[in-house]
Amino acid sequence: MSETPMTNQPNHDGFEQEDLSSRTALYFLAGLVLVGLVVYLIVFGMYRFLDSYATAHQPPMSPMVRPEADTRAVTPENAETFPQPRLEENERTQFRSFIEDQDRKLATYDWVDKDRGTVRIPIDRAMELIAQRGLPVHAEGASSAPSSAAQNSAPKTSAPVKKQTPKAPKTKAAASGK
Repeated sequence: MSETPMTNQPNHDGFEQEDLSSRTALYFLAGLVLVGLVVYLIVFGMYRFLDSYATAHQPPMSPMVRPEADTRAVTPENAETFPQPRLEENERTQFRSFIEDQDRKLATYDWVDKDRGTVRIPIDRAMELIAQRGLPVHAEGASSAPSSAAQNSAPKTSAPVKKQTPKAPKTKAAASGK
């Protein structure tokens, strides 16, 4: 029997020869980049052409009309005249200034209502005063009775009082037993 060499045996050089080569994949990627660049240039050229065409074929402006300012750009003067609610320009700085204002109010003395004698004091001082004097307590039988309007609007906290029905006046006939 004679041995004939088989032509379909795999080549043992490390990889199979029938796979896609890396050169083909690189050519495909280069072609893809080239096509993307050509499409970009076509779209850019079309935009430039259409923009210049629209500008050239714009009807002339009447001499009675004065050109308006560009409304796409907002100046600080425009921002102040814009109606409420306005968008935040810089959230961090606006929030920081709000927090600083609140902290300043909590740490300083100021009048809340000068006519009524109401003042605002710092939190630390208020805690010291409460620690020294305690919380204000109103006695139950205090002589300072609230006004009738305040009594009617105030919620009832005590148990409801049982209503007594008025008794019919006794007549002389009922009293004598007749």
